[in-house]
Amino acid sequence: MSSILFIVFLPLAAAIIAGLGNKKLGFVPSKVVTTGALFISCALSWTIFLSFLNGSAEATVVPVLQWVKSGDLDFAWALRVDTLTAVMLVVITSVSALVHLYSWGYMSEEPDQPRFFAYLSLFTFAMLMLVTADNLVQMFFGWEGVGLASYLLIGFWFRKPSANAAAMKAFVVNRVGDLGFMMGIFGVFLVFGTVSIPTILHTAPQVLNGSTIGFLGHRFDTATVLCILLFIGAMGKSAQLGLHTWLPDAMEGPTPVSALIHAATMVTAGVFMVCRLSPLFETSPTALAFVTFIGAATCFFAATVGTTQTDIKRVIAYSTCSQLGYMFFAAGVGAYGAAMFHLFTHAFFKALLFLGAGSVIHAMHHEQDMRYYGGLRKHIPLTYWAMMAGTLAITGVGIVDVAGFAGFYSKDAILEAAYAKGTELSHFAFFMGIFAALLTSFYSWRLVFLTFFGKPRWEQSEHIQHAVHDAHGHGHDDHGHDHAHGHDDHGHHDAHSDGTAGYHPHESPANMLVPLGILSLGAVAAGFVFHGAFVSEGTGEFWKGALVFNEHLIHAMHGVPDWVKWAPFAVMATGLLIAWYGYIKNTRFPAAFVDQFGFLYRFLLNKWYFDELYHFIFVRPAMALGRVFWKVGDQGIIDRFGPNGAAWVVAKGSKAAVKLQSGYLYSYALVMLVGLVGAISWVIAR
Repeated sequence: MSSILFIVFLPLAAAIIAGLGNKKLGFVPSKVVTTGALFISCALSWTIFLSFLNGSAEATVVPVLQWVKSGDLDFAWALRVDTLTAVMLVVITSVSALVHLYSWGYMSEEPDQPRFFAYLSLFTFAMLMLVTADNLVQMFFGWEGVGLASYLLIGFWFRKPSANAAAMKAFVVNRVGDLGFMMGIFGVFLVFGTVSIPTILHTAPQVLNGSTIGFLGHRFDTATVLCILLFIGAMGKSAQLGLHTWLPDAMEGPTPVSALIHAATMVTAGVFMVCRLSPLFETSPTALAFVTFIGAATCFFAATVGTTQTDIKRVIAYSTCSQLGYMFFAAGVGAYGAAMFHLFTHAFFKALLFLGAGSVIHAMHHEQDMRYYGGLRKHIPLTYWAMMAGTLAITGVGIVDVAGFAGFYSKDAILEAAYAKGTELSHFAFFMGIFAALLTSFYSWRLVFLTFFGKPRWEQSEHIQHAVHDAHGHGHDDHGHDHAHGHDDHGHHDAHSDGTAGYHPHESPANMLVPLGILSLGAVAAGFVFHGAFVSEGTGEFWKGALVFNEHLIHAMHGVPDWVKWAPFAVMATGLLIAWYGYIKNTRFPAAFVDQFGFLYRFLLNKWYFDELYHFIFVRPAMALGRVFWKVGDQGIIDRFGPNGAAWVVAKGSKAAVKLQSGYLYSYALVMLVGLVGAISWVIAR
């Protein structure tokens, strides 16, 4: 277990080397150092995970140093390694290593590559700190670290105003959730007298039994208040309904960032936190009900919005939001193992979909609108098959009691657990999940059909037209950088007018395709290989107390009616047929549907108007209040009478003095006369 030190601190060392070395170190050394460090961490992480899988490892705490000792607050910086940590180590380091390698090709034109790779490694270190935390303060350190790294990576192209705005939005919205998380930590320390996670979880049933706490002028059940406050932090980090608005805008960052942060790692931090603290959450049925409802509502909401998006990355972003909802309502009904299983499989197929989308965008000269794609399966066949593997996984293609892709095992396990729980709320979550599965199938296959099938629609794209126009001149991409080659490496140009704007996309380089191939294996086989360890009866031994594992619920899952087991397959097939009919068989059908249900379409296209509502309720009043403080407080008081008051007096005095320096002799004589009269008057007055 001493290898955990290398797993955690190698990415930090690589980030420091690449960041401080920057361009002086050179592009290739920076990439070699950061990517090499992540592949070493990945190999060591798999060793730890497999040791837990075969039962040869036990939970271990590796001390690093004494951190804080102030009164009753006393804790060390230590790295906790148990089954839950091992699962997260594999997810984080595997995806991060592949994203580093993928970025060699995707970011090859970027002049700030050392900075980009340093940010990636810094993020990975912060995420590893979060999942190895042995106390809540250390977890919060990693929690804020990934928030900072996310801000830096989303706003990496800082010359783009939209990227800056998206980075700020992600930072601010997450601060709302983090306030709840901090208050939850404060409350836990107040009640338990410690921030040590093992101590809190071990004593929670005894300490919280029948306890109440004062909050906002009223008395509430202590466990409920603490768990809901902690979960508010998870809502922000994992983009749950209400604090979800930052996630789609975060697609302004480079596509590898979307794959690493917003598909496989950072957004799952909230799910990990709830599972890590599952013994605490189990003491409050009210808090679990809240988690279930928010998860089910998010699952449904995000799936509806995903059906109308045209930006390929935003479709996948809303899909991420929806899948996170599945994980949370799984935790809410007590199926923590199923929640972690879906987190595990989702990391592979969602990272695959994002990186596959990046390969498409790379081939299409940074065009992200699917309406301008079509027919790409013949030009980028390897990317096409990788995206097919990811789509088959996320839609849950498989045959009950036989075999299937990754999502078939993990998502179906969540739905069966929700039904087996047997409460009204869990049945609500089940039906929300079933309907979301129908929409997931529809928008996923819609993406595939619009992108890879049908006739090419490239001539309608300004990006492609720009590429053709500048094929032999100076190009200027949407990231704010000039390139004399006009992105010729993204495709081949010719002078033929063949309905493809004279542009012929070609496949991505090997350093982008290899990660797609590896992730495709995960999307195909991860569910089949690992479902026995995560959610089968008797697998409580695998978790070894790292989370609450309800054997009774697992047994009930296997006894649900056959229609419950077949329902996900039925809705998956229905969604596929609807997408095939609308985008292959009868391409006029979507437009006719929009004409018939225009209000519904606009409502979903505008994301239920959450952004507009928040702008009206929060942003405009905050900006107005800020302008008042600026004009009255800053300009009216501080600049005149505060630290800047002397400068204001000097400025005003200099303006008056300038008027006296007219250059005319009679003006100077007048000033001298006034001065003489003033002096004589003063002498006489004495």
